[in-house]
Amino acid sequence: MKEQQTLGFHPGETVIHRVNPTAKLVFLLLVSIACMTTYDTRFLTVVSLLSIGLFPLSQIKWDQISFVIKFIAVFSILNLVMVYIFEPEYGVFIYGTRHVLLEGWGRFTLTQEQVFYLFNLALKYFCTIPLAIVFLLTTNPSSFASSLNKIGVSYKIGYAVALALRYIPDIQEEFFTISQAQQARGYEMSKKGKLIQRVKGVAQIIVPLIFSSLDRIETISTAMELRRFGQKKTRTWYVEQPFKRSDFLLMLLAVFIVGISLSLFKINGGRFYNPFI
Repeated sequence: MKEQQTLGFHPGETVIHRVNPTAKLVFLLLVSIACMTTYDTRFLTVVSLLSIGLFPLSQIKWDQISFVIKFIAVFSILNLVMVYIFEPEYGVFIYGTRHVLLEGWGRFTLTQEQVFYLFNLALKYFCTIPLAIVFLLTTNPSSFASSLNKIGVSYKIGYAVALALRYIPDIQEEFFTISQAQQARGYEMSKKGKLIQRVKGVAQIIVPLIFSSLDRIETISTAMELRRFGQKKTRTWYVEQPFKRSDFLLMLLAVFIVGISLSLFKINGGRFYNPFI
């Protein structure tokens, strides 16, 4: 599997790479909370553009994220379709008006209000997913663990988070290896095969992937136990990244964004921005 296609830490010298990992995590969490709690289209649009703009700033190439973007896009579209199927008039209920764009069958009519509501849902994906991807690709797990420990989080928790971040590309590589082995046995999983064949092929990967993951977990836990991990209350770190002034400014920016999101509740009279009144 090509190294640039794995969704894990990729070393770099960009501005984003130099930001303290804990500051990046605080920014990710606060901005995600701000975007999830509001449906103000203006706010979500601005945050979406800023989030997408982090890709060129961190020098992330399309080859590095194409697979995960396509995967997320499929499930995001599926989610929007399911929202419409289960409640096609929810936008009308929220905004209090009804402007029909397309008459459908039965209760399935397409209204401006429903399209606007679904558009806001899609904007939420553009706000949070780029932030999460940039965080994963520009954050050194070891440095992140030490930064968490520096602000008071137990080093055991920090080390567990670091292992989880390191394990993401390992799972992808293991998936690719098992996939190649299954294709060698006759399971068609490439783009040439039919959709049903590819689904069956992926299903054949799940069981060996689970067992290989369990075996890896047992190996790591045994090694940590032999090295008496967790016996001391504190530990030293091989990689440690101190907080800089820019890191505190970034966290203040995240707090400011949350403040704007909360102020919109008063301006809009609730979570939803209503352009139909």
